[in-house]
Amino acid sequence: MKINELAGRAGVAPSAVRWYEQAGVLPEPARSLNGYRDYDETDLVRVRLVVSLRRLGLGPEDAGRVARLCLERGVIDADLVPILAEQRTTIARQRADLDRLEGELLDLESTIAAAGRAARRDGAPVARPIRVLFVCTHNSARSQIAEALLQRYGGRDFDVDSAGTEVSAVNPLAIRVLADIGIDWSHAESKAITEFLDEAFDYVITVCDRARATCPVFPGSSNTLHWGLDDPSEVSGSDEERLAAFRRTEQELSARLRPFVEVALRAAGRTRTGSSLD
Repeated sequence: MKINELAGRAGVAPSAVRWYEQAGVLPEPARSLNGYRDYDETDLVRVRLVVSLRRLGLGPEDAGRVARLCLERGVIDADLVPILAEQRTTIARQRADLDRLEGELLDLESTIAAAGRAARRDGAPVARPIRVLFVCTHNSARSQIAEALLQRYGGRDFDVDSAGTEVSAVNPLAIRVLADIGIDWSHAESKAITEFLDEAFDYVITVCDRARATCPVFPGSSNTLHWGLDDPSEVSGSDEERLAAFRRTEQELSARLRPFVEVALRAAGRTRTGSSLD
């Protein structure tokens, strides 16, 4: 077959095939009597392998080498195994990032809907701070980090608390990750949700599935939202791995809280007064 047919069946441009050949990724093809490139089905399989491996993230040289070994021996030599394993890890991480992004979008949609209900019900702008309560199981990590971050991002426009369905102690790693971004949370205490049952909140936000199941409806809340976050306290491993889990929680909450502040303020008919989104 000629190069145009080969390229079309492989899903690439003829110029890409020529470039791979010039770079040594693909071997030089056979030539017909009139000097034109002449390819067979083996060449087509090789090109498709190279294209697939490139889409997985391998560099041209590694893609060509893997394709050659697959065709010649049906195995991959040992030094390329880590490369493929790294690509699998990268793909898994990208899938997790997409799942988190989808969760953030769903959370934002729920927040906008809740804020819309509040705006339709209240009508007039809210003069007092917007009251928010974060709830998780032990009030030791996720809800504490959320409270600290919203205090920073919302400033005087928000009155923020957090509580747990059970009382524990604030996790030292939660204090550590907040200190790393300039928030002193060393004097925080774990609080029970029963302390707040008689108080009115504009938003009650559960940040773990267990708390949501225990507290599906909060009597003093205008709107209840659920942000499902993994518990960083359950991550095992080295100190650095555990700390990294808490940093991911802080980053995920920041991603949710920044749009939440804007939406909640707009629903309350307010402009920013004392907040910081830096």
